[in-house]
Amino acid sequence: NNGTTALIAAIKAFDMRPGEIITTPFSFSATTHAVSLAGFEPVFVDIEPRTLNIDPSKIESAITENTRAIMPVHVYGNPCQIKEIVAIAERHSLRVIVDAAHAFGVDCDCGQLHTVPDASVLSFHATKVFHTVEGGAVITRDPAIKKRLDLLCNFGIEDEDTVRFAGLNGKLSELHAAMG
Repeated sequence: NNGTTALIAAIKAFDMRPGEIITTPFSFSATTHAVSLAGFEPVFVDIEPRTLNIDPSKIESAITENTRAIMPVHVYGNPCQIKEIVAIAERHSLRVIVDAAHAFGVDCDCGQLHTVPDASVLSFHATKVFHTVEGGAVITRDPAIKKRLDLLCNFGIEDEDTVRFAGLNGKLSELHAAMG
């Protein structure tokens, strides 16, 4: 139903132990709010002055035994150094959940931005290049995460008799979908 709900769902879909998520202080407040609302502590890493994106050279020094994921933001559609961020995450067995709210359809040297990390989150708010007036999406290549996301965004309901866990009302309305 919106990008913030999509961020929360993306974090919760990985069913990580509580801990820290490394992110950037230079983003809309929804990035940090989603980390906190999902039950994690945001840890800020400074940005590169040229791109305004998280500085990969400063990420590893912020990693602790409590770090669970890295959440970079493609600020204003400028791609992060995603290859470097993914390499750091792989070295430390961390997830990469990208706030790509400003990056719908953006390409980089790694190809489509939304195909690289564990999950990319889009916003379809009216201020975005592609919008549905309000909305959001989570993109992942992992079928198990996709299934968990489907449950999370529909109150955790699997069928008429089964609720797997507490979920969100994260569905896009028909009216907003039609607008898109």
